[in-house]
Amino acid sequence: MIPHPEDTVVALSSASGGAGRAIIRLSGPASLSCALSLFSSSESIRAKPRRFYTGRLRLSRIAAPLPADLHVWPGPRTYTGQDLIEIHTLACPPLVDLLIAQLLNAGARAALPGEFTLRAFLAGKLDLTRAEAVLGVIEAGDRNELQQALAQLAGGMARPLQALREDLLNLLADVEAGLDFTEEDIHFVNQEDLLGRIARGLAQLTLLRKQLDQRTVDDKRFRAVLAGRPNAGKSSLFNALARRSKALVSPVPGTTRDYLVYRFEIGDVALELVDTAGWQDANGAIHTQAQTVGSQQYAQADLVLLCLDSTKPVSERESSLLSSKPPPLVLGVATKCDIRPAPSGMLGTSAVSGAGLEDLRSLLIELVRSSRQPALAPSIGRCRHHVDDCINHLRNAHNIVLEEEPPELLALELRGGLETLGELVGAVYTDDLLDRIFSRFCIGK
Repeated sequence: MIPHPEDTVVALSSASGGAGRAIIRLSGPASLSCALSLFSSSESIRAKPRRFYTGRLRLSRIAAPLPADLHVWPGPRTYTGQDLIEIHTLACPPLVDLLIAQLLNAGARAALPGEFTLRAFLAGKLDLTRAEAVLGVIEAGDRNELQQALAQLAGGMARPLQALREDLLNLLADVEAGLDFTEEDIHFVNQEDLLGRIARGLAQLTLLRKQLDQRTVDDKRFRAVLAGRPNAGKSSLFNALARRSKALVSPVPGTTRDYLVYRFEIGDVALELVDTAGWQDANGAIHTQAQTVGSQQYAQADLVLLCLDSTKPVSERESSLLSSKPPPLVLGVATKCDIRPAPSGMLGTSAVSGAGLEDLRSLLIELVRSSRQPALAPSIGRCRHHVDDCINHLRNAHNIVLEEEPPELLALELRGGLETLGELVGAVYTDDLLDRIFSRFCIGK
């Protein structure tokens, strides 16, 4: 059930915990009166125009007033489309809790998760794809995810879909206008134009569907797996790249029996580094399991870093793996280059001297960036369902035009496609859909 949009709501909009400043946000018709029940300034505070005031907060049971700023944004030119107030003060959790409690006593209601963005959607400030992009910004795990979510928030997904919807609406209008003149054999759009406009819509939706398929559901990081013979320097390289001792290093072959995973960031990219057991014949259940687990990790890798001991000749298995075609991509890395230089044309590294490590990190950054696919902030399941539905309607419409079937059938398919597009961007919605989307937000957003 959608909460009443005319209630005045309040929530902490900055991060919880101690900090230099806390931001408490109010939205609704009584926002300013609630804030003025606690805030005072040497200036006369007015509902318009937008500006901020420096003053003090007086809280019950607190003897000294708190320094604070009051930011006033009169509607409708605000994020929520309503009068919006922010109180900026000291981020002391007990004081912030007391401030919110007293604002609630003054007539505000505690905001539900995502209620500020929900009000922005209901006021027509955002469509659903942009509202979900707000969640993408909040949940971004690295700089790339943030940039993608910001691009969608700026309309990178909404504008093409709105343009497609407008074109289909115009096409439907032409088709339905022709229905009134079937006896006179008057057509407002010819077959070639119909096929071309439907095909353009299909191409755009097919590209969007491909983007949805390429985006992982669990925000999977780029996965680089270290592989090679025992004592090839995998664990030492793992520790050197991670810049901490995560893997046990020993001259005894077979020390690593399980795999180790370390997630970290290099520059602006997120990476998952995996250390696996060295290749060897299975001499028992434990070794057999270690080799099986290692093989599973290779299969799940985006990149296999094949560690080649520079003090030993390249084996037949190593040579075969280096010449294999992706997936996964196999990159040969010479190790122990403090003892002997790397073979010609191969990247040489040393976990002891640090030689080649920065070059390897730079190469990993380049590979991660080149492997990225365009990501989308909205709910994958919701978008995929609507996109598939619309593609089916447009395919049916295309076939109807080709087979020269009655235009009434064409109009029905175009209407079906428009309805699914409307659900995708939020022109058509249900309370259950909005609840499912905005309940994923944190309170105060």
